[in-house]
Parts: sequence; structure tokens; C-alpha cells
Amino acid sequence: MKYISTRGHAANEQFCDILLGGLAPDGGLYLPEQYPQISASELSAWRHLSYPELAFAILSKFCSDILPGELAPLVSKTYAPQVFNNARAGQWIEDITPLTKLGREKNTTMSLLALSNGPTLAFKDMAMQLLGNLFEYVLKQRAQTLNILGATSGDTGSAAEYALRGKEGVNVFMLSPRGKMSAFQTAQMYSLQDENIINISIDGVFDDAQDIVKAVSNDHQFKAAHQIGTVNSINWARVVAQVVYYFKGYFAATSDNSQKVSFTVPSGNFGNVCAGHIARQMGLPIHKLVVATNENNVLDEFFKTGIYSVRTAKDTHHTSSPSMDISKASNFERFVFDLMGRDADKTRALFDQVAQQGYFDISGTPEFLNISANFGFVSGASSHKKRLQTIREVYREYRQIIDPHTADGVYVAFQHLDDNIPMVVLETAQAAKFNDVILAALGINALRPDAYIDIEKRPQRVIHLNNDAQAVKQLIQKHTA
Repeated sequence: MKYISTRGHAANEQFCDILLGGLAPDGGLYLPEQYPQISASELSAWRHLSYPELAFAILSKFCSDILPGELAPLVSKTYAPQVFNNARAGQWIEDITPLTKLGREKNTTMSLLALSNGPTLAFKDMAMQLLGNLFEYVLKQRAQTLNILGATSGDTGSAAEYALRGKEGVNVFMLSPRGKMSAFQTAQMYSLQDENIINISIDGVFDDAQDIVKAVSNDHQFKAAHQIGTVNSINWARVVAQVVYYFKGYFAATSDNSQKVSFTVPSGNFGNVCAGHIARQMGLPIHKLVVATNENNVLDEFFKTGIYSVRTAKDTHHTSSPSMDISKASNFERFVFDLMGRDADKTRALFDQVAQQGYFDISGTPEFLNISANFGFVSGASSHKKRLQTIREVYREYRQIIDPHTADGVYVAFQHLDDNIPMVVLETAQAAKFNDVILAALGINALRPDAYIDIEKRPQRVIHLNNDAQAVKQLIQKHTA
């Protein structure tokens, strides 16, 4: 399996070559030269596999430069019960990604696919735990060290830090927007005392932090001198790891492979739903991929109008589903590349226009008409009022407490139901991470695992910086000197 950039760079690179680097040298994102196609017989054989077995079968298609005998133990170590086994409501979860059927609406079944049974109670653990083990494996093989630079709106940061804390040869520099995360998310990151974890809060919003990561990554001399890598969702390994739970969710929601399933995905950086797009391109029978946004509805606007218009920091709303407070979706370029017929010149031109003018417009083009017809994408947006209302309705009707991001997904999912096609909403986090919203909606506290009972009271370590890429570079130089 060889990889290419969405902007045309192709240097005969394999999985391990692109694992450590993040962005391609031309500023594009890596994708396989072609998506592996899953045969009907393979799909049938995969239906009864455990999560680790399924992950190995899928990852083997993309990691051809890791021997099966070495990849299998990495995957088994990642998706082990002791890693993905947090308590909910006093009961231990045995299934890594359990599917909970809520009920039937309009002749179809609505379900939640739980993805937050990992150590940080968010879906990011599903990929990040694998990434941590892959990093350690490849760095040891190549006798290298790596300085991870990442940005987070809440969940990516803690998932990365818990996956990489104490790992040999890796330092983590994680940027987060000051005062823009929940108290639980903030404490989860800043309370870590590991020497290889450096938390940095910046003045601004997530997009500002993400822009700094891209600016540093595009300084190729600095990147090479300081061995800069990334764990943000631009890292291909994260996206491909997330492909696995679409297959697992499909199998859980169906009885045979003749059926189709729709997935609704709360979306900020587009990485989660991009994995669904890849699963569909591989041959998984997905009917619709429903993109659910909050008040920061840039993606919803694009899928409805063909206009992708990013927003400035001052125009990005701080909402009660903060992990989706993103107006520049990093992984969106991967989908646009496929939408443009994998034409790197067209893709580069569109994103050059975004950089220069803040938007591009493909309305009225054949490509825009293909979004739903050929790729299955539709979308919707939620709001604070609708978010709280959905949390109340799900609790009243189904006795389930869902986090605000999942609530955005459930609200939008109801707008895109089709007769006799199951709708699976991807749960993004446990409700305990956003207890203030749960209190506002229900007047009760969300349950949290015992390990996190007092997390907000623990000592915190964080460095405050201005919104300045140069200041971040200086900090990295200081810590790696």
C-alpha cells in the first residue's frame, strides 16, 4: 500500500513513512493511492470477529510494511479489556463498542454506538491508543525520537496524552484554547504530571491552535531539526483506526450483509465522519453519512449549498458542545480530493482559494450534485436549546444520559431517517465530561467512573502563551535542547 498527498506529492511512501510526519511536504494530507475493496466473502467472514480481530483484518489492508506477526500483538495490546473497560452505571462494559438500541422511529431503528469506553471517556481513544503503540513501535525500529505537536478543542488532547504518557522517545506539546474546554476536559489534560507531557494554553479558539500546528509543520527546516510529528486527525493512522468501528457498528445493527445502515456523526474536524466515508468507499453498505454540526455550521452550510466558507476566531461560537467549536475542518480536504475525482490540481486550487479568500464555491457543479448521490453525505445543525431538549427527550424516553455532542447527533439524525434502514448515531463522549450541560438539562449529575471522581481538584500543570507560532517554536526548542 502506497500513499499520496491530496495536493499531488507522491514519493513512494508506505504507512510507517507517513505515520510520524502528519502533513505531506506540499501541505496536503495523505491518502492511499486507492482504497482496498472488501469482497462479499470477506465482509461475511468479518461479521463474527472480535474487535481486535476486526481491527487487525482492516489495518492489515493499509499497513503493508508492518509484518502481520508484529501488527497483531500491537492491535491486541491496544484493544484489550483493561484499556477499554470503563464502568457505566456501576456495571463493567465487556464489549468495546456496545450498540444500544433506543427505539423505533418512522419504521426504522435508532441506536447509539458507544465509543467512549477508553481511558479518557471519549471516542478519540479508539484511534489514539493505537497511535501511541504504533509510534513506540516505529520509533524503536528506527532508533528515532519524536516531538508531537497537537491542538485540541478538548478530547483529542487528553486522548493523545493518555496514549503517549511515559512512552519512550516521545514528547507531547499540546495546544488548547484558554478557557474554552469543560472543567473535566481541562483537568483531565492539565493534571497529568508526566515529564513528557507539556500542556500549552493559548489565547484564542481551537482554530488558532490548529493554525499554529500547521504553521510549525509547514516550516520544514524546523520540523526536521526538531523531529516534529502530529497526533491531530490529519494523521492518517488515526483516521484508518476509526474505520474499524464503522464495520463493527454495521455488523451490530444488522443481521446480514444485504442490509444498509446510515450513520450520524457529530462533526468538528471531519476526521470521524471521514473514516465513515472511507469505510463506504471500501464497500461497507452505508446508505447515508449524516454530518451533524453545532452553531459552528460551516460543514452543514457546505453540504447544503456547495459553499465552504471558514470563519475567523471572533466569528467562531463558544458553545455547550465545545469539542465541535471548529470552523476549519482539517480532514475535509481528504473528502474534497475524492469528490474532485482525486484530482490534486483541483484540490490544491480550492484550498489555495480558502487560504487567500476564506472560501470556495462549487455550487452548480457536477461535483456538488455528486455529494449525496455518489457519496451519501447529508447534514444538519443543532443549537444550545435543541441540544438540551434532546438530552431531556433521550433521558425521558430511553433512560439514557447522553453528552451534548451526541445530543447534536441524535437531533440531526431524526431529520434523516429512512424506512427500514437502521440509523446509528456515533456517541462521542461520556456525559460526565460535560456535567454542567447535563445539570442544566436534567437537574442531576452524570455518573462518572471512580477514577475521575475528584479530577477537577488535582494539581494542574500548564504553560500560557499568546497566539503566536514563534512562541511555540521557542518553547519546543527550550524543552528539546
